[in-house]
Amino acid sequence: MGGYWGQVRETVSRRRCVARGLTYGPMVALVRALVAKCGRVVFVSRVGRGCKNFLATDRFFGFCLVVCAHKLTWVVLSHHGFLRYHGGSMPRAEKELDILEQISQILADGLELAQVFQRAMALLSERLAIHRAALLLWDEATDELRITAAIGLTKEEMARGRYAMGEGVTGQVLKTGESQIIPDISRHPDFLNRTGARDLQATDDDGAQSSDDTATTPISYICVPVKDMDRYVGAIAVDKPFENEVSLAADARILSIIAGSIGQTIRIHQLLQREKDELLAENQQLRDNLHSRYRFDNIIGSSPAMLDVLGTIGQVATSRATCLLLGETGCGKELIAKAIHYNSTRKDKPLVRVNCGALSPQLLESELFGHIKGAFTGAMRDKIGRFEAADGGTLFLDEVGTLDPQLQVKLLRVLQERELERVGDHRTIKLDVRVIAATNLDLEEEVSKGTFREDLYYRLNVVTVHIPPLRSRREDVPRLIDHFLDRYNRENQRALSKMSRDVLNTLLRYPWPGNVRELENTIERAVVLSQGEEFMEDLLPLQIRLFAQQVRGDSSEESLETLAAKLASHTIKHYQIQEGEIYELVINEIERSLITEALAFNNGVKTRTADFLGINRNTLNKKVKDLNIETAD
Repeated sequence: MGGYWGQVRETVSRRRCVARGLTYGPMVALVRALVAKCGRVVFVSRVGRGCKNFLATDRFFGFCLVVCAHKLTWVVLSHHGFLRYHGGSMPRAEKELDILEQISQILADGLELAQVFQRAMALLSERLAIHRAALLLWDEATDELRITAAIGLTKEEMARGRYAMGEGVTGQVLKTGESQIIPDISRHPDFLNRTGARDLQATDDDGAQSSDDTATTPISYICVPVKDMDRYVGAIAVDKPFENEVSLAADARILSIIAGSIGQTIRIHQLLQREKDELLAENQQLRDNLHSRYRFDNIIGSSPAMLDVLGTIGQVATSRATCLLLGETGCGKELIAKAIHYNSTRKDKPLVRVNCGALSPQLLESELFGHIKGAFTGAMRDKIGRFEAADGGTLFLDEVGTLDPQLQVKLLRVLQERELERVGDHRTIKLDVRVIAATNLDLEEEVSKGTFREDLYYRLNVVTVHIPPLRSRREDVPRLIDHFLDRYNRENQRALSKMSRDVLNTLLRYPWPGNVRELENTIERAVVLSQGEEFMEDLLPLQIRLFAQQVRGDSSEESLETLAAKLASHTIKHYQIQEGEIYELVINEIERSLITEALAFNNGVKTRTADFLGINRNTLNKKVKDLNIETAD
C-alpha cells in the first residue's frame, strides 16, 4: 500500500494537480482514482462547495471537473468516498478558455518575441492540430512583410517568406486589416505558397489522394492581422488539416484574440529594443569620447620631460606589462594611467581604480580580492573584488606604497600567478588583468626601511614612468592655464581670458607644490570669483599673492651674477694660501649650501629636491654622502 501511495504523491507533485477547496486526503483519493482510470492527470478545477467536508459528513458532497489528456471528466463524490466518472469531449468554449489562459501565461513569462511566439504556436499546434505557424512583421527598411518567427518551417523557407503590401493572401490581410480563412489552399488563386513548404497538389479536383503522406485532407489556411495602436504591423498565419467551416471560424476567432495580445507584446518589445539601441549608442559614444579624450596627442605637455613620458607610455600601452607610475601628488598619474588603458588593446574592457590609502587593510583586502558569504562578520553574500571586476581590462592601484605587508604578499601572488582566492574561499580564480600602480613615495627608500617588500617592488617595477612635477616643466604652464580657463569658463558661463604679464610671470615662477592639481584649482577659483574678462592678481589664492610679493621684494637684492663675482673675488683674495685646492673648496661649499637649502625648501624629500635642482636622485644621494650633509632620515 505504501508503494502505491508513494506513486500517487509523486503523480500529484509531477503533474502539479490543484484541487481548490479539497483537503489533502480527498485530493489524493481523487488522484488515485484518476490514475487508475486515465493513467495521467493534467489539472483539476471547479471544485464544488461541499468537497472540503469530504471526510466529515455522509451526504452528497458536490463535484469537480478533471481534465485528463484533454478529455473532460465529471467527478462526483459519494458518501462513502467513491468516485463516479462521466467522460466526454471537452466543449469548445472550455478548450478555448484553457488555451487563452495558457497563452496569457506564456506572454507574461517573457518579452523575447520569437521565443514567446514559438511557445504560443507550439501550444496551438498541440491543442488545435496546427501544422505550421508564422509571425510576419512589416520591415520598414525593405517595405516588405517578413517572417520573424515560425514553427514547422526551415530557415530557408522562412527566408523565402517575404510579401509586398497587398501581395497574395498574406499581403492582403496586412493591407485591409481583415482576416482570411481558406478551407483549401490548393483551390485558392491568390495563395502564393511563397515559402514552398506546402504541397498544393495534395488533392485533385475529385478529391483523389496524391503521393504526399499528409494528404487525404485539404490544407486550410488562416491569416489574421496584428495591430499596434491604430496601424497594422504584421500578421499571424497558420495552416492545418481541414475539419469543417465552423471549426475554422472558431480557430480564426481565437487567433484574432491571440494576435491582439501579441500586438501588445510587439509594442513593448519595440519600446525595449529602442531603449536598448539608444543605450548602446550612448555607451559607444561615451567610449569613443573617452578614447578621443585620452589620446596621447591630447595630453598637454611639450616640455622635454613630458615628451619623454609620452614616448614611454606610447610604447608600453600596447603590451600587457605591469607599469609603475612615480610622481608627486597632483602631477597627473591617474591621467597617464587612463591614457595607457584607452590606447591599449584592452580599451573596450573596464578600467577599475582603487585608492589603496583610502581604506583600512581589512576593507581593502575584501575590496581587492572579494569575499564569500560568512567569511567575516557582516559578509551576508558573496562579493567579487576589484580584480575580478577588472578581468580582461586594467586595474589602477593608486597609492600602492601604503599597502599593508600582508596585502603585499597577496598582491605579489596575483601579479606572479595571475590568480587569486576570495577572502574565506579555497577556490582559485584565474584572471587576465593588467596592473598599473602609482605612488608618490620613494619605493626604494621604503624597501630599505623594510616597509615595502623588495620582491613586490621588482614585480611592479617592470616599466617605470617618472612623471615630472610642474615646476620642472614650466613651459607647459601657459597651455595648461588656457586649457583650464576654457573648461571652467564654459562650465560657469564666465568670460575670464585677459591675463596681465605680471600675473602670468607670477604663475610661471610659483613652485606649485600641489602640481597640476593646484594649478587647476587656482584657475577654477579665479573663474568662479571673476566679474569680467580681466584676470587680476587679487583672484589668486593668498599663498600665491604672498609669493609674488616676496619675489618683488627680493628683486632689489643683488643678482646671482653679482653674488658669484663677489664670491670669486673674495676667494682669490683670502684663500691664496690653499693654492691647488681653491676650486674644490669653493665648489663643495656652494654645493653643500645649495643642497642644504633645497632640502629645507622641499621638506627633506629627496625625490622632490632632486627634481627641484634638476639632477638625478642617485647624484643627490652621492652628494649628500660625500659632503656630509645631514638629512631627516
